[in-house]
Amino acid sequence: MLVFNPSFVARAGWLQPAPDFTNYDVPLYQQIVNHIKAKVLARLGEGKNTYDRFFIIPFAYEDKTNDPGLSHSFMTVIRVVADDRQPQSVSGLKLRKYRNRNFEAFTISWLPHDFGTNPHLCVFEGPGARLFPARNQCPISVGRDFKLEETIKLAVGVKNAVCMWGPYEITKEAFDLAVKRLRFLDSRAIKYRADDRLYRKDRVAINCFHAMQGLDELFPNGGVFGTGFKMWGIKGTARVLIEYKTKAKIRGLLLEPVDEKKDRFGFVYAPARDSRQIYDPFKTASAYRR
Repeated sequence: MLVFNPSFVARAGWLQPAPDFTNYDVPLYQQIVNHIKAKVLARLGEGKNTYDRFFIIPFAYEDKTNDPGLSHSFMTVIRVVADDRQPQSVSGLKLRKYRNRNFEAFTISWLPHDFGTNPHLCVFEGPGARLFPARNQCPISVGRDFKLEETIKLAVGVKNAVCMWGPYEITKEAFDLAVKRLRFLDSRAIKYRADDRLYRKDRVAINCFHAMQGLDELFPNGGVFGTGFKMWGIKGTARVLIEYKTKAKIRGLLLEPVDEKKDRFGFVYAPARDSRQIYDPFKTASAYRR
């Protein structure tokens, strides 16, 4: 006889511990910011920080059906300024302070420019569009890089599961490449299209996955037949991390090991503290309600 333990919920087909409800009443964006700060400070340690340190925090969100129109990949990049230096901000970035440490951060989150007010993403439209990119009737859109708070608001709006990895330490060269990517996106030299199979090679349009993938080259491939197809949400960002491991690390950009499966930490929506049947694809997760 199987006795149901209320501390367990169905998660991706297995019985696993329920998400942590300790911070349930803390808004999701603040939970994420607190988590990042705690992780980065732990990495810096208590001693004097004598040189600039750089980190990336990859993210993804998705719903329980893994609908590509409700999925997204994005990444936050952080520079922590050395303690013994006069802080100078990178042009276009805002210098901030937390616990006597100066830092600057930005997020690469590439979406249609009006997605905040019109969050209906056209991914595949037309007979055979998923298999044959030429049949996809979705339009090309003007893109915009969304800030972290804006992006998390989108996830909360559809009650998605949010995954984060890291922080992973990177070199200054990698940070500079990320800044270059941010400026490229902000220049509007390229547009947005969720299915970018016919457009990214000629730098016409890219999706969120390719906007953040490959800090050392613009449009690397991945996914089914090397097209990026079926790469969205958690799988999409996991593919990005595989790209970083196999290419960026060779060039010395990534300074530590990455395990795209074991390093996941999740944030999952629960309508109430006693909620069960929560969509929770993570081994470790924190619950949120707003």
